[in-house]
Amino acid sequence: MKQPKSFEEGMRRLQEVLGVLRDDATPLAQSVKIYAEAASLISYCKQTLDDAKLKIEEIDAELAEKAGDDL
Repeated sequence: MKQPKSFEEGMRRLQEVLGVLRDDATPLAQSVKIYAEAASLISYCKQTLDDAKLKIEEIDAELAEKAGDDL
């Protein structure tokens, strides 16, 4: 499975994958393969969110520092 180009693309694919997993007609072998893809997508999306959170925290720290300099 190739890595998504964006968080949004990863989430869209994850929704598709979950739909396949929920389908009772999906064979077990395919379910296992799809499950592995879902795990990879979840990891990618979580890491992307963690990176965004870190960037936001860095921006907030810079703003707080600048606000303190203005006093």
